[in-house]
Amino acid sequence: MIEPLPLAKDKKGWFIIIAILTTIFLLNILYEYIKFKDFKAEEIYTTKAQILNIYPKINYKVLKLQSSDITFFTSTKEVLNFKKLQFIDITIVTKKITFIEYIKGFYALSFNINQLKIKQTNIDKLSQNISAQHQNKNIGELFNALFFAIPASKEIKDICAIYGVSHLIAISGFHLGVLSFVLYWILYIFYTPIKRKYFPYRNTKFDILIITSIFLFFYLLFLGLVPSLLRAFIMFIFGIFFLRSNIKILSFQTLALVVMLIIAVFPKLLFSLSLWFSVAGVFYIFLFLQYFKNLNKIAQFFLFNIWIYLVMNPVTHFFFGTLSIVQLYSPIFTIGFSLFYPLELFLHIINYGNLFDSNIISWVNSNPTYKDIFTPLWVFIPYIIISFLSINYISWFKVLNISFVVFNLWLFLS
Repeated sequence: MIEPLPLAKDKKGWFIIIAILTTIFLLNILYEYIKFKDFKAEEIYTTKAQILNIYPKINYKVLKLQSSDITFFTSTKEVLNFKKLQFIDITIVTKKITFIEYIKGFYALSFNINQLKIKQTNIDKLSQNISAQHQNKNIGELFNALFFAIPASKEIKDICAIYGVSHLIAISGFHLGVLSFVLYWILYIFYTPIKRKYFPYRNTKFDILIITSIFLFFYLLFLGLVPSLLRAFIMFIFGIFFLRSNIKILSFQTLALVVMLIIAVFPKLLFSLSLWFSVAGVFYIFLFLQYFKNLNKIAQFFLFNIWIYLVMNPVTHFFFGTLSIVQLYSPIFTIGFSLFYPLELFLHIINYGNLFDSNIISWVNSNPTYKDIFTPLWVFIPYIIISFLSINYISWFKVLNISFVVFNLWLFLS
């Protein structure tokens, strides 16, 4: 078997790669700054925006909005029947907004908000079809989040956080992996006899991977370049290219290159927490594969989700403190989701999406006790350093395992 080639032969090769990506990044930052200066040219700025999410408060509502260039938040006391995905015309005050806030998303005072009547988009129609299959509004929002990356309600987010399955409703590489697997085998069934009859000289696996990537690309565009899914898709494309070129796929160098490429082309994603959680997940998956590759497949299958859940907890709890004993079921939910996700997708396509609603409603209405515990900064920083050291040193990998075991014991016994 031919040994896979490294991504770059030497330091010079890496220097060229980094120099090119740095140049692209700086050019994109300059472009964003020019747009920022135009945005700040007047103290008030009027734009058309789409409502991504609505956060009800006691006497007002907070809206998360997306215009053509910016993502921002505002609040309003106006009694308007706002809905997700609805378009509005809005005027915001730009005076105190900095360039960094412009890049990462900001809060702005606003006035003169008017609802716009705009022709429904395809995603609007599909979203309404999903919602119509469920009598419970929260269940409809759950599946709209799963299929179209439309932010779910607070109730759904809260119950997912309590059960430790928030990663399952945020479309990411996990979903792309399931979708690509299903697409691959559906295409394999139909493509193989055609290929044998008309062009037997073609590489079946490579052709199907290319067709699958085309489907996934249009799905990514349809959803609006969701950061975590974007990272996964780029890695998928790199994987196909590297496989064809006999370059090592499952490497930290590949992950680093993908991250640098995403940030260079889309500098705003530097502040995307969903992207960094996705990257962290892949990082620990690579660590697992590096050190447990000699385990038999059955042992790997059962250990994988448990290990990933435990090793990610110190990172997750630095940002989100929700803790419940039922989170220990998270690895089981993750395994089951691999079947649940494509099954529900099929059921919604044939308009039987409500088949398991009674079970899901029971889960949503369950009321497990929980509390908030956050990872201290003095624990988080050493943990990240140990994680990076684990790439090259098995001794540090052992320290990493001891660290997360101790952390999880402290977490659940506190």
